[in-house]
Amino acid sequence: MKRRLPIGISDFKKVIIGDYAYVDKSLFIEEIVEKGTQVALIPRPRRFGKTLNLSMLRYFFEKGKEDTSYLFKKLKIWKLKKYRALQGQFPVIFLTLKDVKHASWEEAFKVLCSLIAQELERHRYLLENDVLTAKEKELYAKIVSEEADKTLIEQSLRLLTEWLHRYHRIPVILLIDEYDTPVHAAYLGKYYKIFIDFMRNWLSAALKDNLSLERGVLTGILRIAKESIFSGLNSVSTFTILSEGFRDKFGLLESEVDELLTHYNLHRQLPEFRQWYDGYRVGSCAGLYNPWSVLKSIAEEGALAPFWVNTSDNALTKHLIAQGTDDLKADLEDLLRGGVIERTIEEGIVFSHLEQNSTAIWSLLLYSGYLTLDATPSYGIPCRLRIPNVEVRELYKSMVVEWFMMSIHEYKYKMLLSSLVQGDIDTFSQIFREFMFSSVSVFDVPAEDSEKIYHAFVLGMLIGLNSQYEVKSNRESGLGRYDVMLIPKNKSDLGIIMEFKKIGRFEKTDLEAAVASALQQIEAKQYAQELLDRGVQRILYLAFAFEGKEVLIRSKFR
Repeated sequence: MKRRLPIGISDFKKVIIGDYAYVDKSLFIEEIVEKGTQVALIPRPRRFGKTLNLSMLRYFFEKGKEDTSYLFKKLKIWKLKKYRALQGQFPVIFLTLKDVKHASWEEAFKVLCSLIAQELERHRYLLENDVLTAKEKELYAKIVSEEADKTLIEQSLRLLTEWLHRYHRIPVILLIDEYDTPVHAAYLGKYYKIFIDFMRNWLSAALKDNLSLERGVLTGILRIAKESIFSGLNSVSTFTILSEGFRDKFGLLESEVDELLTHYNLHRQLPEFRQWYDGYRVGSCAGLYNPWSVLKSIAEEGALAPFWVNTSDNALTKHLIAQGTDDLKADLEDLLRGGVIERTIEEGIVFSHLEQNSTAIWSLLLYSGYLTLDATPSYGIPCRLRIPNVEVRELYKSMVVEWFMMSIHEYKYKMLLSSLVQGDIDTFSQIFREFMFSSVSVFDVPAEDSEKIYHAFVLGMLIGLNSQYEVKSNRESGLGRYDVMLIPKNKSDLGIIMEFKKIGRFEKTDLEAAVASALQQIEAKQYAQELLDRGVQRILYLAFAFEGKEVLIRSKFR
């Protein structure tokens, strides 16, 4: 019989006893033990199995009334007999912060207090046998009743580790899932500083020089820079996607996907699954699949769709790209064409630097799964980055279309592109002027720099015309470098060359002179040569001149 799919189920015990489909990642336990690091921080993209893996650690290590060894007896870790002695031997603290994403500090802090109270309530047996002093019982009661102040909550994890250590007479294993989700929300909600200060105090108290801590494991999407949260914590070892550690423990290998597809009679679709959901790399481990999307597709009997990109709000990514520099948008154009770019990647993210530092933006896109490594990273050498697969490419496409929808209605966006490729420049000019006026605010571009909108326009063409045209920008042809070229996939269709000119505040010229100069440049530099070499005979020269929000467009057929 086909096993049920554990979609939306991240509790390891429920997956095993419910006989759901499970890809055995139990050797994650071995690697955690053998690394020997007191605190391991393991960032991975969304929906890559982080919560399920941490839940597995909890059921393996936790000392409780129930014997949970039966959950592991069919798994790889149980075949390694030396690890059996560790099963069920430690007190465990388990917190997941994945739902702490609120618009204000007050709401976020309230939910955090509730989560901490629930974890203390789970260990209510601490109140037995006078293990805690009368004063400690008062503190326990304040935290559980959610009446504790910020100072006490900052000490709550440390206190709980000490109490558990005293009760069990063995140090504690601390597991925190999605530790950075509240940080994302704090950045977007503009309460970043107060939240970072709280997180630094809360985590430092529990992780720094804590004799009651046996091992800590934290997962998330990003490594928040050391100076932001982990200041002074030399015990934290980070294993990002640039590292070799835990390289195959999150995400699915192709052999694992093939086994799943075979079980559900979908093995013939492996090539399509590879195009849509493969492409991720961690260190030297290439060919990792997105597990969430694989399971969702199997549940839909092999239907291929962008399941992952619809799982959470992409607000931060959209905001940073929309407000990004011309260079960033030009790089995105290259990536959307299937290209590879080389960029320096930072190990840690400082959120306050995101809007000023393009390196931080590329790091965020890589760690979040919107880009992936094209080759094994080497220390001190820029990373080769690309879009991992069709699924993520669809995210970028929807993002660009959404920007256009914010500026002009969908039918006008389609009409803009249709009139362009048909050579109807009167209609095209009218809609483009409307786009210019409305998109300046959308992309947060000052009116005097409004020609920068052309990169957004190029992205729109890349998305809207990708079935008919190859869209290229800033490439050499003839005797120079053109701004934009549309190369038709059908040689009988219209080829288009675009040149953009800006009139500065103090320049002694006007729009008519600038647009005439642009047309003359297209001819003088023989930009049409690339189109002619490809056998395209119908060629349109299109010149744009900008002055603030004003734009003049002139055309000429070759």
